[in-house]
Amino acid sequence: MSKMTPQEMAQKIGSGLLSFPVTPFRADYSFDEATYRANMDWLCGYDVAGLFAAGGTGEFFSLTPTEVPQIVKIAVEETKGRVPVLAGTGYGTAIAREIAVGAEKAGADGLLLLPPYLTHSEQEGLAAHVEAVCAAVKIGVIVYNRDNAILQPDTLARLAERCPNLVGYKDGIGDIELMTRVYTKLGDRLTYIGGLPTAETFALPYLDMGVTTYSSAVFNFVPEFATNFYAGVRKRDHETIHAGLKNFILPLIAIRNRKKGYAVSIIKAGMKVIGRDSGPVRPPLTDLTEQETAELTALVKNLPAIRSTQQAAE
Repeated sequence: MSKMTPQEMAQKIGSGLLSFPVTPFRADYSFDEATYRANMDWLCGYDVAGLFAAGGTGEFFSLTPTEVPQIVKIAVEETKGRVPVLAGTGYGTAIAREIAVGAEKAGADGLLLLPPYLTHSEQEGLAAHVEAVCAAVKIGVIVYNRDNAILQPDTLARLAERCPNLVGYKDGIGDIELMTRVYTKLGDRLTYIGGLPTAETFALPYLDMGVTTYSSAVFNFVPEFATNFYAGVRKRDHETIHAGLKNFILPLIAIRNRKKGYAVSIIKAGMKVIGRDSGPVRPPLTDLTEQETAELTALVKNLPAIRSTQQAAE
C-alpha cells in the first residue's frame, strides 16, 4: 500500500517530468521481467517525478488484467520508493475497478484511468465510470481526457466534489480552449498533465495554462535529452526548445506518423537503438522497419551534437 496521500502524490508528479516506461516482451510476447527491472532501475537514475507502469507506452491495451498488477508490483519493488509509481487502468468499469484494486495492493501510488474500451457515452455515464474507480481505491486517480472519454469542465467539477482522491487531469486531445476552460473552472484542485503523443510539441504553450508537467515517451531511451528539454520548457528557454524540436522531436514525429500505432513502436525501437532492447510490440501493433530503425538511430546519434551546441551557447 502506498504511503503517499493522493494530494502528496499529485504534488510530487506536478513538480517535474513524467514518463511511461515500455513493457519489455520476449520474442514470444511473454513479459520480460529481468529487462523491465533493469530499465526501471536505470530510469530512476535521472530526474523524473513519476513513472507510470503499464501505461499507454507500456502497452496497457495488450496486457491482461492479471498482468497489470504483477508488472506494477515489480515496478514498485525496483524503484524502491525513489519515485512515485502510478498504474494504468481502464476498459469497462468492472474491469477498471478490478485492475485498480490490484494495482493498489501491488503498491502503486496512484492510477491513470484510460478511456473505456471502444464505447462512446454521455457525460453522466463517464462520470459514473470515474466515480466508481475512485471509490474502489484510496490512492490518487488521474483521468485521461482523450478519444471517447472527453470530460467537460462542469462534469470534472462535480467529480472533484464527490471524489477527494481524484487529483489529476491528463489532456490527450490538444484542445487549448477546453484546457483553458478546465483550468479556469478547477484551478489548483487538480494537477494538470500534458498527455499528447510526443507532448514536447505542446509543452511550452501548455505551461502558460497551468500544465506544469507532461509525459515524455522519449525519456525511455534518451532521458538526458528529455530532462534537458523539460528544463528548457520550465525556464521558457526558446532557443533550447526550438533546437530540440527541430533536430529531434519533429523528425521523430515524421517517422512516427508513417503508420498507425507507431507512437508506441518507435519508443520500443528507441530502446533497441540504445542497447536496451525491450523486444517487440505485441499485436495488433507492428514494429518499425529496419530502414526506419536506421533513421531513428541516426537521430539519436546526433543528439550529443545538439547538446554541445546548446551548452556552448550558455
